Amino acid sequence: MPRSLLACLVALLFIGCATEAPVAQTYDIVVYGDSAAAVAAALQAKRQGSSVVLVNTTKFLGGMTCSGLSASDINQREAVGGVARELYGRIGRHYGKTYVDYFEPHVAQAAVDGLVKESGLEVWMDEQLDRSPGGVTKQGDRITSFRTLSGKVFAAKVFIDASYVGDLMAAAGVSYSVGREPNRLHGETLNGAQRGDDKPRKHYTQRDKDHFIKDVDPYVRPGDKSSGLLPFVFAEDPRIGEGDHRIQAFNYRLCVTTDPANRIPFAKPAGYRELDHEMLLRNFEAGDLRFPSLLHKLPNSKTDWNSMHAIGTDYVGANWDYPEASYARRREIEAAHELYIRGHLWTLANHPRVPEAIRKQASAYGLCQDEFREHGGFSPMIYIREARRLAGEYVMTELDCKGRRTPPEPVALASFGLDSHAVRYFVTARGTIERDGVIWNVPPRPYGVSYHSLIPKAAECANLLVPVCLSATHAAHGSIRMEPVFMQLGQAAAMAAGIAVREGLAVQDVPYARVRDLLKEANLPVEWTAPAKSKKAK
Repeated sequence: MPRSLLACLVALLFIGCATEAPVAQTYDIVVYGDSAAAVAAALQAKRQGSSVVLVNTTKFLGGMTCSGLSASDINQREAVGGVARELYGRIGRHYGKTYVDYFEPHVAQAAVDGLVKESGLEVWMDEQLDRSPGGVTKQGDRITSFRTLSGKVFAAKVFIDASYVGDLMAAAGVSYSVGREPNRLHGETLNGAQRGDDKPRKHYTQRDKDHFIKDVDPYVRPGDKSSGLLPFVFAEDPRIGEGDHRIQAFNYRLCVTTDPANRIPFAKPAGYRELDHEMLLRNFEAGDLRFPSLLHKLPNSKTDWNSMHAIGTDYVGANWDYPEASYARRREIEAAHELYIRGHLWTLANHPRVPEAIRKQASAYGLCQDEFREHGGFSPMIYIREARRLAGEYVMTELDCKGRRTPPEPVALASFGLDSHAVRYFVTARGTIERDGVIWNVPPRPYGVSYHSLIPKAAECANLLVPVCLSATHAAHGSIRMEPVFMQLGQAAAMAAGIAVREGLAVQDVPYARVRDLLKEANLPVEWTAPAKSKKAK
């Protein structure tokens, strides 16, 4: 055979193979996501004997639990069980303790990686869902498979979307919401727009932690409306309780240190614009001398740095399109957040318009050489406080959080305050800057999160559970959205998925009593019993 003819035949064979549809890898349960909840769900599925794979969207496991959210917002330790408590116990042993929920990121990462490695769990890393048409296939009311951008295809009897954004849920055609519902929709008081100027300043709890306490001019040239508004300040006048498409601010949670041997000084980033930080500078000059950070001490001279007060590391208003955005657009938003935060840190530590005491305090901190080494000490994951939210069989609302309604068939407890960071800056009638969207309201006691908030309406999908982008209003989600709660919901979702697989049931038909038995076996509390108070020594 002539070599030219042979070459043609080989080429044709290669082309034929390349165009064949990839063979689906089939499992009982496929867990998709980038969160610690995804890890908890996959571990539970593995432990109960289901064939399972974790399709992890990032290059590391554990989501925000391993990405700088090192001060876990638990509120009530007794409300945490299952894999979450196991993880915090494993982290604790590193420090010679039985349990910790304040920890260094690399220690959390080692604990998560250890749990996964010891389990023998199959994991595919850095695999993102192909969100183009045909990326998710369905037969009737069931997902049959999904494809990733690398071309891999994963098929299963039941799927768990444990991502922070709900891409699988959305691609499967399941109903969801983005933004703030109006108060009137569910009889709430904390939803929709929440102005920071509707009550006397001292009304707010936590010492006005997220509001302006001084007047700050909103215009590029102070007093000159013709000069335009400062970045991300809007002229709109929010109507209290009205819904919109907006979501609370994102940031990057930072692990910083005061140890000179480990400290990376805050550097001025390329692309720095002073105008992006003009609001911060004016706020200082107006007399607000609060250090704009919520600082939680961590082991080994480290600190968890989060946004606090009127202007912090939250990049307010810069994330509204993130939930529905393309992957490329999300990367742009993430890069903009990183630039803003790095600029914010440098400004605090170095800018001559910042009060000397603030500069001195800020410059004592720096990123950590021994954390996030591949990213120069900066967290690799943006803190997605909210994105899409499932419109499921049951919608958790502030009424559930406040104990005014009892959620049916709970599968986890939540206890943190209804917490929304700012959604936007706006110009008040007095011509000053204020914040819209801040919520802080502490539930009277831990409350249950309903199983029915994890599942779509029966007609939409019979084999999908959503433990992170669950069915909740903006206000209620602000309380439920804590990492230990997500982990417990992920674990509970896997329990229900296992029953659905074994008995050929829709997730909507899984007997709650069976799930409840498994929750009890795994030490996952679903009813709150106040812990006994120790008697004081006389």
